[in-house]
Amino acid sequence: MERRQFLQASAAAAAVPRTVLGANDRIQVGIIGTGSRFNTYLHLAFLKQTDCTIVAGCDVARNRLDEFATKVGGKVDTYADYRRVLERKDIDAVVIATPDHWHSPMTVAACEAGKDVYVEKPVSNTIPAALKMVEATHRYKRVVQVGLQQRSWPHFQECAKMVQDGLLGTVTHAVVQHRGGNEVKPEPPQQPPPGLDWEMWQGPAPRRPYTPGRHRGWHAYYDYSGGYLTNWGVHHIDVVHWFLNADAKAPLLASASAQYVQLASPDPEQVPSAFSVSWKYDKFVMSFTNAEMPNPEFDSWGAYFHGPRGSLLVNRPGYQLQPSSRPGRPQGENRDEAAFNAKTFALKNWPAGEREAEIVHVRNWLDCIKSRQKPVCDMDTGFHSTLPTLLGLLAVRHERTYAWDTETKTAKAV
Repeated sequence: MERRQFLQASAAAAAVPRTVLGANDRIQVGIIGTGSRFNTYLHLAFLKQTDCTIVAGCDVARNRLDEFATKVGGKVDTYADYRRVLERKDIDAVVIATPDHWHSPMTVAACEAGKDVYVEKPVSNTIPAALKMVEATHRYKRVVQVGLQQRSWPHFQECAKMVQDGLLGTVTHAVVQHRGGNEVKPEPPQQPPPGLDWEMWQGPAPRRPYTPGRHRGWHAYYDYSGGYLTNWGVHHIDVVHWFLNADAKAPLLASASAQYVQLASPDPEQVPSAFSVSWKYDKFVMSFTNAEMPNPEFDSWGAYFHGPRGSLLVNRPGYQLQPSSRPGRPQGENRDEAAFNAKTFALKNWPAGEREAEIVHVRNWLDCIKSRQKPVCDMDTGFHSTLPTLLGLLAVRHERTYAWDTETKTAKAV
């Protein structure tokens, strides 16, 4: 099928949803995308829910569908085409855990079909596609949760309160550090492996010949994602927005420097493997570099908050608070020295904590499906947390500074 046909087909005829669910009703869920994210991690959060039944799964790779059916157990239907899931009137909600370029058309189609949605982060890999998701969520009044589960993690919530209560003073700088990034080696085109529908996998993206690196390393390509800038950056930027009460704000400016450093002949279709991006907001500045200083005593990656009274680092392993040692500190700051004492919190087993946060995040979504309230990371919040990464991606790719026009909702080079 041609790209235009895919986009047209994604707006399939809407199925009439079930009546409003009661508190004791079981929510029937379909899974779209049964790759490593769902099969390895997210399925565990759903299997913990007593009022949720997974009744269908969809993937373009047969082996992943088979693995999904085994892990979920029970009677579960499998499909190669996501539209078959959306057509089912008995399905109340869907989980979208596909590569990023599919998030938008699938979310829009799910909203049109009367389904509530749990969509993995980032919201999308382009700004126009992300805006379509926001519009569809509001038009069809759907409950959409974005998979930024750090909002459902107790020690992140504790740190949010400390920052918002003014422990650091007025935060002037937010700095994100997270090591990572790769450039996929060039490969000759090959035939897709048996059981993989490469045409459907590409979906709304430009048509490219199959290579194993493009398929397995899709995060590295502009066509499908945005490298570490969008993949991990959105988690940390979501924390910055949350802590600094900027959930509905957009950066005024985004600029970047980036370079290909791993391969002698880099592929310009891939996001550079070294970057530093900066954003200007109304009351603070933020930056993200995919490098960090190793620290054997405490993991140094994560989101840093700097204010006149001290600094905070928070990440999945825990958090660290440090009082300011700046000489000539202004008088009258009333810095609470005791509040900083013994303020290193380290989880003994943070991957287990991540799984617990996912359970809470999924639980919040299911509760909101029944109550029709906003989930903890609704589509508007997820969009604003994704937007800086996509503006930064434009700055990286085109080597320009970009401004966000709130009236026209467009990015403009300046």
